[in-house]
Amino acid sequence: MKGVGPKNAVALSKLGINTVGELLQTYPFRYDDFAVRKLSEITDQEKVTLKGTVASEAVLTRFGRKKSRLNFRLLVDHDVVMVTFFNQPYLAPKIETGQEMVIYGKWDSKRQRLAGMKMLFNAGTNDIAGVYRSSKEIKQATIKKIVVTAYELYKDLLIDIIPLETRTKFRLLPRQKMVHDMHFPVNQTSARLARRSATFDEFFRFQVKLQFIRKTEHKEQGIRLAYNNAKLRSFIAALPFELTDAQKKVINEICSDMHHDVHMNRLLQGDVGSGKTVVAAVALYAAVTAGFQAALMVPTEILAQQHAEKLDRLFAKFDVTVALLTSATASRVKTRRELLKHLNDGQINVVVGTHALIQDDVVFKRLGLVVTDEQHRFGVNQRQKFKQKGTLPDVLAMTATPIPRTLAITMYGEMDISTITELPAGRQPIETVWLREKQLQEALLFLTRQLELGAQAYVISPLIEESEMMDLKNAEEVFSRLAKQLEPRYHVGLLHGRMKATEKNDVMSAFKAKKFDVLVATTVIEVGVDVPNATVMLILDADRFGLAQLHQLRGRVGRGSKQSYCFLIADPKSEYGVSRMKVMTETNNGFIIAQKDLELRGQGDLLGNKQAGVPDFQVGDPVADLRVLQVAQTEAAEIINDPAFMQKSENKGLLTYLKQELAQGISFD
Repeated sequence: MKGVGPKNAVALSKLGINTVGELLQTYPFRYDDFAVRKLSEITDQEKVTLKGTVASEAVLTRFGRKKSRLNFRLLVDHDVVMVTFFNQPYLAPKIETGQEMVIYGKWDSKRQRLAGMKMLFNAGTNDIAGVYRSSKEIKQATIKKIVVTAYELYKDLLIDIIPLETRTKFRLLPRQKMVHDMHFPVNQTSARLARRSATFDEFFRFQVKLQFIRKTEHKEQGIRLAYNNAKLRSFIAALPFELTDAQKKVINEICSDMHHDVHMNRLLQGDVGSGKTVVAAVALYAAVTAGFQAALMVPTEILAQQHAEKLDRLFAKFDVTVALLTSATASRVKTRRELLKHLNDGQINVVVGTHALIQDDVVFKRLGLVVTDEQHRFGVNQRQKFKQKGTLPDVLAMTATPIPRTLAITMYGEMDISTITELPAGRQPIETVWLREKQLQEALLFLTRQLELGAQAYVISPLIEESEMMDLKNAEEVFSRLAKQLEPRYHVGLLHGRMKATEKNDVMSAFKAKKFDVLVATTVIEVGVDVPNATVMLILDADRFGLAQLHQLRGRVGRGSKQSYCFLIADPKSEYGVSRMKVMTETNNGFIIAQKDLELRGQGDLLGNKQAGVPDFQVGDPVADLRVLQVAQTEAAEIINDPAFMQKSENKGLLTYLKQELAQGISFD
């Protein structure tokens, strides 16, 4: 496209813009209001546009080579306002006494001064202008120029995705008009109406994909996993603990799905430590007794190794072969080659792994069930790719990030949802205490007393190395300090994200084997790591973490029958920070915490927003605009489930969109 050379293309790509379509859907994140205002209407420190007559000559003062100040007086109605431009000396020749000028800047009411930001030589055409995300490599002005060119060249390709009937019902703008007014609104009203339509458009496009996948999968002939009920009962009876009623309920839901020949696509959500892994093990074993292979995909190598070991123990007496496939396996070529061969010839029943499982050379003999752990880390596209590994295997996705039900239904609209609502018997609530920085020594004394009783502890730090930007405790400094304080009597280990996978595994294994009494770690240990003997967690600068993350971290203790403790060390600077600390001390229930997180902050980390599984909505906010999201879901479901959906001419644009978005692995016959 004209105006986008190789340099600009790379800069735009870094902002996530690679096509004209993506460019036109990258809307301004705010608008500068250039409508001329009266002095009587404006407040101190407000950004405003003033119109007046230049009442004095411009005076330019320089400070050193690059710094300057440009002053002149502007007569606005009957008031004289001092206007100052910093470091824009080139404006001086453009200012003439008696000339009428329109200037945008920040108003200082005490000094009757305007700190000038822009001179608006073409004032009056548009009252407002969009402000885009930019970077060092590409300026705001360049992006605006490229957007204008793109719209002029390609506006006729902006076809309506939302059918006319829906647009009429909800008073939505046609797509071309919506995109135009999002980029080039004439005033605040047109910007607001465009944003209203763009919010619905964004949610509708997301929901229509989910609803189409759901309809396709419910229609598709899945695999009927005719598992051996007697063997399954024996396996459950041999477990070293009694299943909770909630676990039994979700196992029945999952087994019922597996036994039918409709494709299973179920989300299992349960709080930290609620026993999802055991539920997954029952499902995996059911698939094996039906003569199929099963796969469990997890986000990290530590977690993959832990799950493989756990399943090995559970399946020890039941003639099930478990294998582990991660990127570490890939470095041992012979092992990998043998493993892939045994997967292909069916000698391996259950394989546990990371993203390595969806690589092209991983071929199963008869894949019947796919389980993904920490659902929000994997996107719809990754699940689609995994499905193609077999003849439409059943899918069970699991998450320990509790999501309030209304949001869960909406975000995972293509899935059925099962929820584990109780913790296993014998699990005691974790006692959580919030202490100020000056009370840190008290927490360390308590930690030492617990070590004397034979327990182990985690100390969590938000950073790995010193940062000049933030005065936070960093893992290496904390490690050195604790080692001096506790050794030689107690041993201290260190775990952080910059370590290689093998190093992390070695440290974690040593901690589980009680070679370390205290493990200083960053959030690497957030998900799934299981050391029942660890009963104390101390989180430094706890106010730097989100609620969902704090809850996940706290869930690393309390894995056994002993009473466990969590200390939050924090001096929050805001009311929001104080609220988070209070919520953590008031409840251990992840679903309540998730709801509070929604109320306090909105979606953010709760939904793993930057992860592949949840869209990073640009215009709409699933929390603030939840009602719009739910309406978009209902509307999308009605349209997709209409028996005449494919034949209706008004759905032509929508069908084109779906074909582009879901071309992989979905039939449109």
